[in-house]
Amino acid sequence: MTPKLTAMSPKRLSIGALAAAILVVLAIGLVQLAGSPHAVGSSRLTLAQMRERLAGAPAPLAGLHAQASQLLGGGLPAVRARLAALRGTPVVINKWASWCEPCRAEFGVFQRVSVTRGREVAFIGIDSGDSSRAHAREFLSSFPVSYPSYYDPSGQVGLSITDSPFTPVTVFFNRSGGEFIHQGPYPSVAKLEAAVTRYALDA
Repeated sequence: MTPKLTAMSPKRLSIGALAAAILVVLAIGLVQLAGSPHAVGSSRLTLAQMRERLAGAPAPLAGLHAQASQLLGGGLPAVRARLAALRGTPVVINKWASWCEPCRAEFGVFQRVSVTRGREVAFIGIDSGDSSRAHAREFLSSFPVSYPSYYDPSGQVGLSITDSPFTPVTVFFNRSGGEFIHQGPYPSVAKLEAAVTRYALDA
């Protein structure tokens, strides 16, 4: 028996062609995004790479780099003691949580900028409102940064430092102790770089 051939209708053909075109455009867009220097997580740095790039930093900053991606205890007294030890140094504090999707989305931005600026600016994290150290450590293990975070399960440390119950929040301190608070995530390296330059370095 000769198989019966069914001609595809012009309407069905046009829909198929349109779907194929959309897939091609999406594929091209994803490739371009992955290759963008601002794409979050496009090429994550390892702890070894970060430490190599930050080698030779001044002592107060080198102390932070030595604790890269660690989750520290001590609560608010420990954070305040750290800030006191960094007096005269520009500081950027990022409040985050492992369950916070905007926080996770901006981590690649903080990873990059904390390395490029880590010889002149101190970066510190506050893991605020995370109910489990295990979840926070798991996230930090999968996406390391060149600085430590202080564990803040109650959220009170983050509230005290950032004056906000929300996440993410970033606080900038300049050399004289002047403060600027930014609510919400940083979507790109360029935007965080600009904020660090303006609010932490007064440039």
